Amino acid sequence: MVTTSGRLSGVHRIGEPFDDLLPFTTDQLVRLDDALTDATRSTKVRFNVYVGDLGENTALGADAIFPHTPEAERSVLIAVSPNQRAIEVRGGRAVQHRVTDRVAQLGVTAALASFGEGDLVDGLVSALRVMSAAIASK
Repeated sequence: MVTTSGRLSGVHRIGEPFDDLLPFTTDQLVRLDDALTDATRSTKVRFNVYVGDLGENTALGADAIFPHTPEAERSVLIAVSPNQRAIEVRGGRAVQHRVTDRVAQLGVTAALASFGEGDLVDGLVSALRVMSAAIASK
């Protein structure tokens, strides 16, 4: 479903049964969508989040996913593999002067405390807020 902000909120093909339980509640998805929208609007940089397996080498997994995200050239990807306890951040070429290693590290650091407590959405929201604040100030 594409939200009014243009975000892809979830994927389900029409006509196919949906038996899986969603990993997040509706309230959590709304919080995450709001944080993504706010970060994108305040920085003019597209923010994307991926939650799932990144493969044996998480850095290579994030590298493989990033080019297929919306507006990859002018975006940031925060990729999280919960089972591997890994966070990877990638930034597009058009925003590399604003999305620096320091900004990525700030986002990872902001997420870690909540991730350690088992709150994935809170960690992602924290990362988005900290990164967007750092980018907007540049």
